[in-house]
Amino acid sequence: QVQMVESGGGSVQPGGSLRLSCEWQNVDSTYCMGWFRQTPGKEREGVASINWSDSTTYYTDSVKGRFTISRDNTKKTVYLQMNSLKPEDTAMYYCAASPFRARSNISARDFAYWGQGTQVTVSS
Repeated sequence: QVQMVESGGGSVQPGGSLRLSCEWQNVDSTYCMGWFRQTPGKEREGVASINWSDSTTYYTDSVKGRFTISRDNTKKTVYLQMNSLKPEDTAMYYCAASPFRARSNISARDFAYWGQGTQVTVSS
């Protein structure tokens, strides 16, 4: 049974940092991993993705230079380091796995497996 479990969310002031983690079980380690976020009433937005083979990464424009995605296949964990957080980063964050190679258009349609989400709130 596939499991993907996020952790590391919480509340932080603007300008602060958080690191999200997502541990997976029974997912092929060759899968592309991604992070998405969603706020009520809006579509799920692709934030970052990473290939397994060459660790090629992609980011949505609004987080470039602030967020970093990485993965450790030996630990079956993908990370999202979030720095210089802004109130507009407030959302539920989800990790996901895709059998396809990562691409610049990070689309939820490409991803087969999902975690339950972890809340990130950025507020003063």
